[in-house]
Amino acid sequence: MSAIFEHHITFDNTHHEHNKTAITLLFDSLEGTPNSLTKAQIKQAINKGALWLTRGKHTQRLRRVKKTMQQGEKLHFYYNHDVLNTPVPEATLISDETNYSVWYKPYGMLSQGSKWSDHCTISRFAQQYFTPERPAFIVHRLDRAATGIILIAHTKKAARALSTMFELHQLQKHYQVIVHGNHSKRSQPEIISTDIDGKSASSTFTCLAYNQEKDQSLVEVKIDSGRKHQIRKHAASIGLPIVGDRLHGIADHHEQRNLQLSAVKLSFACPISQQAKHFEINHELKPLL
Repeated sequence: MSAIFEHHITFDNTHHEHNKTAITLLFDSLEGTPNSLTKAQIKQAINKGALWLTRGKHTQRLRRVKKTMQQGEKLHFYYNHDVLNTPVPEATLISDETNYSVWYKPYGMLSQGSKWSDHCTISRFAQQYFTPERPAFIVHRLDRAATGIILIAHTKKAARALSTMFELHQLQKHYQVIVHGNHSKRSQPEIISTDIDGKSASSTFTCLAYNQEKDQSLVEVKIDSGRKHQIRKHAASIGLPIVGDRLHGIADHHEQRNLQLSAVKLSFACPISQQAKHFEINHELKPLL
C-alpha cells in the first residue's frame, strides 16, 4: 500500500446498487487494489477528515460513513499515512461563551486543515471537546508555529459577527514575542509601518525586558492590521528577528526553540451580548526569556 494516494469514485447505480453507503462504496472500490485498506483504517481516516463528497457543484468533508450514495455523487479519498498519524496537540479551553469559545492554541496545532486531514486543527479539537459536539467555525487564524488565544464560533450567526469584527479590526490584539537583540535601545514604543506584500501594515513594539546573557528581548506587540506574517516580517525588518523564526529569521536555521510568538491578550465588545470581553493567557503560557 502506498503511504500517499488519492482515490476518486463517481457513484453510478445503473447496476441496481441501491442503498450503497459511502463506506461500502469506498471499501469495495479499494479492495484488491495496491491501496487496499481495512474498513477500520478507512473509518479512522474518514474520522480524521480524509474523505470528501461532491454533490452537484458543492464539495465538502464527509464523516458519515453510513451516508447512502445518490446517483452522480462523487467520493474523494485522500490518504497520507504520515499526516493521519500526526499526534494531535492539546488545546486548552479558556472560556466557553456558548455561541463561541476561547482557546489557547499550542505550538503545532493548525488553524485550518487540508484535503488530507483536519484532525490536528483547533476547530476539530473544539468540535469534539464538547458533549454533545458543537459546530465549529474558524473566524481568524494563528500560524501553526505560533501559540496563543484563538476564537472558535459555534453558530453561523456568531461566525459572521466575529469574522466581521476581525475584518474591521474591531478587537484589541496583543502579542508577546522574544526577539534576537536589544529592543530597549530603540524608541519606546516603536511603531513599525513597513508595507507587507504591498499593503499597509502597522505594528507597535514595546520592550518589556532584555536578557543581556542571551542578547534577547521580550517585546509586547499590538497590531492595527492583520497581514500574513506581519509581526515576523516587521521584527525582521528592524534587524531583531523573532527567536525560532526559520522563515524570516536569522541565517542560522539551527535554532532549537520553537517560534517565540504568542497571542496573549484579546479584548472586544461581544457581538452577541454587547458586553466587554477581555481574555488573557496565563503567565506560564507566555514566551519566557
